[in-house]
Amino acid sequence: MLELAPDVLAFLFVVAVAAGFIDAIAGGGGLITVPALLAVGVPPVAAIATNKVQGSFGTAAATWTFWRKGRIDFALLKWPLLATVAGAILGAVAVTFVDTDWLLVLLPALLIGIAVYFLVGPKASDEDVHARLTPLAFGAVAGGIGFYDGFFGPGAGSFFALALVTLLGMGLTRATAHTKALNFASNIVSVVVFAVGGHVLWAAGLIMATGQVLGGWLGSHAAMRFGPRLIRPLLVVICLGMVVKLLSDPANPIHLWVATRL
Repeated sequence: MLELAPDVLAFLFVVAVAAGFIDAIAGGGGLITVPALLAVGVPPVAAIATNKVQGSFGTAAATWTFWRKGRIDFALLKWPLLATVAGAILGAVAVTFVDTDWLLVLLPALLIGIAVYFLVGPKASDEDVHARLTPLAFGAVAGGIGFYDGFFGPGAGSFFALALVTLLGMGLTRATAHTKALNFASNIVSVVVFAVGGHVLWAAGLIMATGQVLGGWLGSHAAMRFGPRLIRPLLVVICLGMVVKLLSDPANPIHLWVATRL
């Protein structure tokens, strides 16, 4: 099992605090922590697995904070949660067998679409509107996002938030709160699957988890205090930041395609 030096673990802790704050508000923290793990020499599958450990603690802290403030309706989430869990299990199993390069091509386009929606689409407020889907039907969407979260992860929070706003008619702060519950469900079952496969670096994961809890606590309180004034622009910035990060990766097929033609 790979062992990381104390200074490396300290670096990962700081990264996790920043990621936890961002993740609690707008999602996308995984695009900070996964590259950080890869940068210190952690293999790809182990990086995804270890990221799920620290992500589980961060989303747990944010979910607990939102729930204590009465912002999460678990009765409403019954079917979406079950579907998310099922999807995440399948995704976590699939990532150990399937080439993920195609995701690096599709994901930037999806994230740009989300950013454009929140930037120029109908203004997302804290007022709930009429839902387009029943919670049972929404379970199919949640299951698909859960699969992606177990399979890869970065951006899943943005996908959940967009789906809750557009399909279940939730106000933005309420959607953010429910996103954390769905994200926590997908993270925790992914951890179990990866742990059974022996892919988790527990020392790094638990140290980063401490940072995630701190960042998630700060971020969830900021989201409840400032609401859409903070969440909407941060969602746009995070989505576009993830696009830049993905496209700047030399291993990204789009980056390679452009590089060969310059």
